[in-house]
Amino acid sequence: MIPLAERMRPKSLNEYIGQEHLTQAGAVLAKAIEKNTIPSMILWGPPGVGKTTLAFILANSLSRQFYHLSAINSGVKEVRAVIETARQHFETVQQPSILFIDEIHRFSKSQQDSLLGAVEKGIITLVGATTENPSFEVISPLLSRCQVYILKALTAEHLRTILHAALTNDAVLKEHKVTIKEDDALLRFSGGDARKLLNLLELVIQVNQQNEICIDNKMVEQTIHQKMALYDKTGEQHYDLISAFIKSLRGSDPNAAVYWL
Repeated sequence: MIPLAERMRPKSLNEYIGQEHLTQAGAVLAKAIEKNTIPSMILWGPPGVGKTTLAFILANSLSRQFYHLSAINSGVKEVRAVIETARQHFETVQQPSILFIDEIHRFSKSQQDSLLGAVEKGIITLVGATTENPSFEVISPLLSRCQVYILKALTAEHLRTILHAALTNDAVLKEHKVTIKEDDALLRFSGGDARKLLNLLELVIQVNQQNEICIDNKMVEQTIHQKMALYDKTGEQHYDLISAFIKSLRGSDPNAAVYWL
């Protein structure tokens, strides 16, 4: 089954939660969509705040050809192959394709260099996503050709809106008749990360299989502690849960560890 976080991925700015400074009426990306033109850009922000979703929405809203590469498993060869396909498309329709590169900070200098010509000629509109400061991780020639937009961690109100949307709109959750009595633990463990929030909600529902599920803080905490013990230590979800647990203890404050010294 498709994960809940993927099922709930917004398709338009009207469905998109958070980043109002970029997406609300009159904001820079909303205006870009209205004018049917967007610059190459770097989306910089923490995990789970909507960087990938925003790239998909831009492509869909502008009806652009869309290519998605991950810096983890793509090299210069893959980049050049996409650029060549985009070049042929550009020659046919005179419209740049959108190339989304997730975790662009992991690209080497040579990999980033391979993008320059296509960006400069307008063959592709680059949308890069990074959790690291692009000033340090993206080469200057490429950075100078891109706008940098900062995405912020989602607030508790944003996360509650996402929870409500999932319970209201997702067909699978409706079958389970899920209600949320308390959401403090869900919000605390998610650490401002919408994907982690929805993954946790789905996990709690899967572990507590009942015809009707009423979620409270105790249920969430018990699920987290049980699953932390069961997950393979090399598995990605293990680290997601460890990260969520640590964030819950320090209140998502990156400097909290200092206070114990």
